[in-house]
Amino acid sequence: MVDLQPRVPQETRGAAPASTECVVATIRDVARVAGVSIATVSRIYNGSSRVSKETSERVLAVAAWMDYWPNSAARSLTTSRTHTLGVLLPDLYGEFYSEIIRGIDHAARREEFQILVSSSHADGAALVSVARSLRGRVDGLIVMAPDEGSAAAIGQITRKFPVVLINPRFNGDLCSTISIANYDGAHAMVRHLLGLGHRRIAMLKGPAGNVDAEERLRGYRAALSEGGGELLPALELQGDFTESSGYRCAADLLRYHPRSTAVFAANDYMAVGLLSALGEAGLNVPGEMAVTGFDDIAVARYLRPPLTTVRVNAYELGERAVRQWAASNGNGAPASRGHEVLPTSLVVRGSCGAALSAATEEKSRRPRGGARGPERRGRPKDAALHQRLQLPGAPE
Repeated sequence: MVDLQPRVPQETRGAAPASTECVVATIRDVARVAGVSIATVSRIYNGSSRVSKETSERVLAVAAWMDYWPNSAARSLTTSRTHTLGVLLPDLYGEFYSEIIRGIDHAARREEFQILVSSSHADGAALVSVARSLRGRVDGLIVMAPDEGSAAAIGQITRKFPVVLINPRFNGDLCSTISIANYDGAHAMVRHLLGLGHRRIAMLKGPAGNVDAEERLRGYRAALSEGGGELLPALELQGDFTESSGYRCAADLLRYHPRSTAVFAANDYMAVGLLSALGEAGLNVPGEMAVTGFDDIAVARYLRPPLTTVRVNAYELGERAVRQWAASNGNGAPASRGHEVLPTSLVVRGSCGAALSAATEEKSRRPRGGARGPERRGRPKDAALHQRLQLPGAPE
């Protein structure tokens, strides 16, 4: 550690800044007290090798004594670098996005960068507006814009910034990209359910126009087609990646007969909402209906039953995005373009159950308008669920 006292000029020793009010020391003040030029102070803070070690230590000691904070904006005018990355995500809500941000932040700090984070809400105009506000404040951007309306905005942004795209709709020469293996993960999950004996497997889809949702739907359909499952439009229910949409979809699942014996939700949040609604309706999971998700958010393992899901390492997704950016732009070298795919893995827990028993299969085949008596014991709860959700078609 530098010994401050000997480094501070004689006339300042033992003194404190003249006022207890909020006085901001400037680079001019540091230069005057340290007895050097403003240019010398600037060179020291910009890491120049043209200043001796002794002078650097004396100037830094004075700056520390004066509580001098360099002006990063002024510094960036000299170096053309801000050592800051901008991060634009479609939303900041939920564990998935927080893990991406955590991975980006940790990797950025290892590269001696700070981050500025903003949400664009997946709107193309908002994306451009936020990027424009960061011009001159960041050295580059990490952008997640998975919706179809963002392509034109990405084209504009890549002309102004070095960019790494997370989960883009396209791979091109404009920038580096890193994607989730959405198709593979969904395909593996549905094959797993088929292997357990399920044939009527419903899907809670993500929002229309979202590339993650589209790829997971494509994997679901392909696995059903290859594995002899029932590929029916009525089994594809529209959600939007929120818990409430998963809850609402339960009414449609209960209305349709023969009832699905398994459900693949395109993300864990929808699976959480679905599990809540099925529990209220009195359905046993996984005995009467298996439920699975995608992402493996932290709460998935603590649900009852614990959720079988597709694991996406969101932390690593953010970390890799920074590594890609640093490799191609961080050292001043000409930018190279890389395209990575982050693999997924199946996490099997209690919500998917085991192979269907004949009794469970028979129960799922019973028509809604069938015999009165023990077979219809679940109907009052089903009807109550429809009433709570305020959806048409409640069972009589």
